[in-house]
Amino acid sequence: MDSRRRFHDQPGPSARRRRTQKGAAGRDNLEDPGRSQARQALGRSRGGLTTKVHLAVDGRGLPLSSVLTPGNVNDATAFTQVLDEICIPRIVTGRPRTTPTRVLGDKAYSSRAIRHLLRRRGITATIPERRDQIANRRRRGNLGGRPPVFDKEVYRDRNVVERCFSRLKQFRAIATRFDKLATRYRAGVILVSLILWLRESTR
Repeated sequence: MDSRRRFHDQPGPSARRRRTQKGAAGRDNLEDPGRSQARQALGRSRGGLTTKVHLAVDGRGLPLSSVLTPGNVNDATAFTQVLDEICIPRIVTGRPRTTPTRVLGDKAYSSRAIRHLLRRRGITATIPERRDQIANRRRRGNLGGRPPVFDKEVYRDRNVVERCFSRLKQFRAIATRFDKLATRYRAGVILVSLILWLRESTR
């Protein structure tokens, strides 16, 4: 029995309905472009499709961990992941160090959740309050509680992360993303981070 006979022997939907079902199946197989872009750490912002690199650096401005997110994602959303990926081997025997003594961050990281996370892990937070948080606390009076401890002198050292970004962007492949896959772009960030560490070790 040929294929045409088998087809006609089996009852099925009309040709119009078959076309509709085929189109629906095709749409189901196609991935949502927005979801695909988010998976590759691409997000639409004022500059078009962009990627954010989130870094944790030491006091010398050397990268300790890096995380990629779409460019339209708030900085604070990657904070926990950046913190969790810190892993510093000890010179002598022992477990790697994963908890910094202090974290310096800008106002984008001024949230109750982040401060609670740092306090629970025994990490000192040096993060300025946002204006709306200050106004809200003052408006509530005694119910607003005390302002978080903030050391302005220590906070001056936060610019080391900006200097680190500047050094990373000296490499064209980091300053402008050409890689389609997020894994390849992050591999480039890690490679450049290793180069910065090697340069520092030879000084």
